[in-house]
Amino acid sequence: MVIKSTGKSWFKFFQYEEDRDSPSDVRNLLLIVATLIAAVTFQAGVNPPGGVWQETSQGHIAGRAIYASQPPAFYVFLISNTLALSASILVIISLTYGFPFQLEVIVATISMIVTYGSAIFAVTPGESVRFRYVVAAAAVPFVIRCLIYMFNKFRKE
Repeated sequence: MVIKSTGKSWFKFFQYEEDRDSPSDVRNLLLIVATLIAAVTFQAGVNPPGGVWQETSQGHIAGRAIYASQPPAFYVFLISNTLALSASILVIISLTYGFPFQLEVIVATISMIVTYGSAIFAVTPGESVRFRYVVAAAAVPFVIRCLIYMFNKFRKE
């Protein structure tokens, strides 16, 4: 049996089409994807790759990330992970705007951000990371969204 190629991309069917896909379906799919990203990045921050030192010995402190002993790689991980978590939380908050229990969703996401921050502070040796970069990475999606909003508002006037 021979399968002939039609020359079309196989994934074209799965791409968004305004005429076919309802806004409700798109919003629901984006919420699922954003929630999955938030869950994975939160877990990775709380339990970093490689785990944590189990006991204090040879210059290592129990409960600190093993991965932090490689500062450049750990920086990339921590900043990328924080950026992904922050962006996914922005998507979740934006897509649930005006929903019932919106206040509770905002309280839960803020609590999750605080929990994530306290966890990475707890497992990251202070000398291996400058936390202002992590905070800046967390702010980037919100700042970019605000800039886009302001740019679009001024452009319409």
